[in-house]
This record gives sequence, C-alpha cells and structure tokens, in this order.
Amino acid sequence: MDAPPTPLQRILILGGGTAGWMSAISLAQAWAGRNIEITLLESDAIGIIGVGEGSTPKMRRFFQKLGIADAEWMPHCNGTYKCGIRFPGWSTRPGFESYYHPFFSISDDQYIRALYQNMLLRQRNIDAHVLPDTFFLSNYLAKNSRAPLPDATSNYLADYAFHFDARLIGDFLKTRSLELGVKHLVGTVTAVKQAETGEITGVETPQHGFVAADFFIDCSGFASVLICKTLQVPFKSYKDFLFNDRAVALPTPHPDPAVLRSETLSTALKCGWVWKIPLTNRIGNGYVYSSEHIDADTAERELRAHLRLNNVDQTEARHLKMRVGRLEKAWEKNCLAIGLAQGFIEPLEATALMIVQDTIENFITQYEASGFTSHDQAAFNRRINLIFDSIKDYVFMHYKLNTRVDTPYWVACRESTPLSDSVAQILEVWDNGGDLLGEINRQSAQMSYSPTSWFCILSGMGRYPRKPPRKPRRDMPVTDPASARQSCLEMLKHFPDHRQVVEGMHAARL
Repeated sequence: MDAPPTPLQRILILGGGTAGWMSAISLAQAWAGRNIEITLLESDAIGIIGVGEGSTPKMRRFFQKLGIADAEWMPHCNGTYKCGIRFPGWSTRPGFESYYHPFFSISDDQYIRALYQNMLLRQRNIDAHVLPDTFFLSNYLAKNSRAPLPDATSNYLADYAFHFDARLIGDFLKTRSLELGVKHLVGTVTAVKQAETGEITGVETPQHGFVAADFFIDCSGFASVLICKTLQVPFKSYKDFLFNDRAVALPTPHPDPAVLRSETLSTALKCGWVWKIPLTNRIGNGYVYSSEHIDADTAERELRAHLRLNNVDQTEARHLKMRVGRLEKAWEKNCLAIGLAQGFIEPLEATALMIVQDTIENFITQYEASGFTSHDQAAFNRRINLIFDSIKDYVFMHYKLNTRVDTPYWVACRESTPLSDSVAQILEVWDNGGDLLGEINRQSAQMSYSPTSWFCILSGMGRYPRKPPRKPRRDMPVTDPASARQSCLEMLKHFPDHRQVVEGMHAARL
C-alpha cells in the first residue's frame, strides 16, 4: 500500500553534534521513501560540548532499531560497556557510604523482590540487609570489569548502556546519515525568516544564501537560535531544585591498561560531584558543581587534587556552563527543539541522549499519527515535559537524600530546596511506612524511572529509621544477602573480560 501524500517536503536540522545527527538518521530511516528532503546545517566554528560521554540502556535500543551492531560503532567511538553507576560519598550513614544503581532485566526479578521485602522490614526497624549492591549481578560485573554479554551457556538476560567519545559518535552518525541521503551543509546562520503567521520559512547564510524548509529542528545547543531567539518560547529553569550549573572536564590515562571498568563512577566532592568514565583510550573526568558555592579556579584545583595530578601536569581542563531546565514547549509552530536547545539536566544519570531519543521517536510517531500535521502538538509537548520533569525529580532525589554536613552546599541541597508534588508524595509514603510500590505505580504515567530504580536510591542512600534495628522473628521473610551474593558470583563465569571484548572489536575492525 502506498504511503499517503504529505505536504512535508523539506526538513532543516540546525546544528550537528550527537543530537543533530541522531535526529537526522532517525528521520531518514523512519521516512525513507516519502520523498522528504532532510538537510542538516551546522557551523564549523561551534564545538561539541559533549558533557558526560555516557548513556542509559535506551541507547542500546536506538542502535538496534537502526540495525547497527555494537561492534560496528563502538570501536569508532572508543566505546565501552556500562553496567550501571556507582555513587561514593553521597551518604555518610554507616553501611551506606556508597551505593550502586544497576541496569537490570527480568532475570533479576527474584532478587528485586528479595530486596524490596528486606526494605519493607527495615522500614519497620527490623534488621535486614538492604544495600542494593548485594542483590544485582550488574554490580558484580562492574566490580570485576566484565562485559555485560553472557555466553550461550547462560539463560541470563543482561541490560546495559555505553560510554563513548561524544565527538566521535556524532561523526559516526553523520556518516551513516549521509549514506541514507541526508544532505549536509556547513554554514553560519545570520538571520531567520518568518511568515506572517510566525512560522519559520528559512535561514540566511553567507555560504549558501537562503535555505528554505517546511519544518525545522533546532539542535543549535544552548543558543536555541530557532525555538527561543526566534519563536520566543520561554525557558523553565530547574535552578531551585538543581544547583549545579558548571562543569570542568579533564581526561586522564588509564591507571592500569589491562583493566577496563564497566561502570560510571559519580563521586561526591565539596560542592558537587565528579564523573569518571572509562573509554578504551582514556578516562573521562569532570567536576559538576554550583557556581554559587565554588568558583571555576577552585573547582579545577579540587578536581586535580581528586585525580591526584601533580603540579607539573599540563593537561588542559575544559570549563563548561550549563543551562539546567527545559523549554515550556519543545514543539512550537513548525519547529521542534532537540538536545541542549530543548533543555538539559546535569549528567548525573546520563539522560541527555535518552531525552533526545525519546523526543525524536515521540515526534515521529505523533506526526505520522496526525497525518503529518501539528494536530495533537499540545499532547506531544505535555508528554516531553513529563519526561524532563520526572528525570529532574529522580536526579534531585540524590541531593535530597544526601546526609553530608561538611559544606553549606550539601546542607542546602538537602534542606533549602522545594519538593515537587511527586517527590513529596514518595517521601511521605516511604517515611511513614506506606505502600511505596503502590505509590510509584500510581505515578507511573508521569515517571521515567522504574520502581526498582526508586528502591535502589531510597535504600542505597540509607533512608531508614535512625534507631537500632530489632532482630527479626523466625517467621519473617528475610533474605540472607549471602545467597544473593553467592548466586551473582557464580554467574560471573558466564561473562567475559571487558577489555578483551572491546579489544576484540577493534581487532576485527582492522
């Protein structure tokens, strides 16, 4: 059956980088055969910010949908596997000084239930082991530098994400997009033209003259050239909830070239936190901090001290500013904002590219369902806003649950921030011994994180009664952590060494 006719003939994506090329390749694949011309226009004078260099497991589905295997793109981008995120130093409670946020699958169901049962007992002040790390194979894979790829003798299903060089992944997606027919222009926008209705008609460039289109995707970064500067869509700041608005990044070599970790490390410092991301060729490090609590020079010195770099080290640090929040509407008139132009939440949970993916996939689905018109545009905007706000709530929870008292920053994060209705309800139910799972399920339509992720953060940060726990009665269903630990350790034999896996990918590519 032939595709229905559509008035949409030309799409112009303004801005490259990962967001721009993810948009280009997604549209080119989804609408192949519709005779829609897709052009990406970017400036060669604007660099890629590339904060974080990590993803959520959703990116795995992105490449699967494109039919691109891990071994095709990971060697090009110095990519590595990511089993989860470890959070040292956020809590000071004994036994909870560090916790691990795992990636999990249906294979973990038995121990998810065991963890939750122990959590309910501990919330009633019954002594039960509740540190999430013990219950998830993902933690043991990361600790032992294994790749999350079980061999054929195992029936375990593993989920995982990636680490990568943000610049190189943009280059890879660019090459694949061009192969699908996307046009590429390099130029600078000097003016944006609008019709009397306010819709954008095209952009002026010294290099290519007037570039016209029917629909525009703004991937111009924090500049938001089309959606904010031209269409005047307001920006909603998250500053009251998330203080961090700066980052300083600094690469370091692998301390042991034979070992390649498969986790992100997010370590709390005085006025923020430091990411540690292992790529095949280097370690990516960055200090995300609040400029109201520490200046850039002091932050860089603290980062260098944390990395134990001596005074003669000449590695140049990159200083970055972050606009944390979202647009009130991602889709306005004939323009859709994606990536930093749309909004940004600090990279604590590596959600930036997940939001890019969610936005473009939701747009493609909605636009097709609406007959390639703006019908139901408001519903789309509400959906994207919920994604942003729910991620903001989960990231905020890390700060709300911290128990540090060493600096005014950490005290303010815990005590001087408002609570969204969602967070307030979860904490009220949890602190009063209510039905946490029921509350999360009640809010599920507006949540981006699974119940298990909420279990892990509340339990991993030690949000429990302060009084000494009582011994459980014999009839209480307490799970012995030793059984979970032993089961996970036995499963390790089914998973290969991480370094060997990625080196095998590189060797196969040569």
